[in-house]
Amino acid sequence: MELVVDTKVVLSSYILSFLGGFPANLLALYAFSVKVHSKPRPTDILLLNLTISDLLLLIILPLKMHEAASGLKWTLPNFLCSITSYIFFCSIYTSSLLLMAVSVFRYLGVVFPVTYQRLQKPVYPIVVTAVIWLISAAHCTITFIVLHHPSLASKDASMCYENFTETQLDILLPVRFEVFVVLCFLPLIVCIYCYLHLIVALYSRPRISWMQKRRAIGMAAGTLAVFLICFLPYNFSHFLGYVEHKSPKWRYYTLLLITFNTCIDPVIFYFSSSIFRIKLKKSFFRRFNVVNG
Repeated sequence: MELVVDTKVVLSSYILSFLGGFPANLLALYAFSVKVHSKPRPTDILLLNLTISDLLLLIILPLKMHEAASGLKWTLPNFLCSITSYIFFCSIYTSSLLLMAVSVFRYLGVVFPVTYQRLQKPVYPIVVTAVIWLISAAHCTITFIVLHHPSLASKDASMCYENFTETQLDILLPVRFEVFVVLCFLPLIVCIYCYLHLIVALYSRPRISWMQKRRAIGMAAGTLAVFLICFLPYNFSHFLGYVEHKSPKWRYYTLLLITFNTCIDPVIFYFSSSIFRIKLKKSFFRRFNVVNG
């Protein structure tokens, strides 16, 4: 059964996400690259990887735009469908795990500063990011298995990673349920726990300025907004699909929220990293001077 989706809404959402997310993440990539080559904090390395993850999604987004402009029919070579799906979903789950890792490091920095000082060596966040990339990459190999395994591959290649057969769903739905639990629900619980305790700890210390407290609240709110608005609806479709043993029709619209995540992440960067705030302000000042020069 074909999905009933408004292709104009899909295409417009992809274009807006690309126009808003690509320049902001390029700026973030430059800012964090500069910081990493000087004296990086663990969160700087994590946010650099989060930026790379967002950029990977944005780079393949024009292929999704082409798909939307073609009425959600995949008219490009089949191998591009596999690559696009793999990168798209790998970026989604890498981002959710990286956001969780950022919340843990920030929590340790405030609540357990002595322990955090021991984790200042770059090797620790590098190992964490490597494990995160491996976990998300391993989970997303299901896209290749479903599309290309001889016993699962569908002869209908008119749509990319949609309209699954019963045989495909028997394999795919349990994997999606596991992905929902491990790569979305658990990271969300960890983020809620870390940021609530972080905010409580900050407000119990009168010497910390209101500006620092406000940035911490903004960072927590931004991160939780990403999970609740962007990640949770799509991942909840995994849970519902597993229960009903079918792929919900509305899940395609939730992917649009995922792409919008690339515009929200720079907000988190702003509150999480001083180097990003400095670079952002400089870029605005330069633009202002050019316009008025």
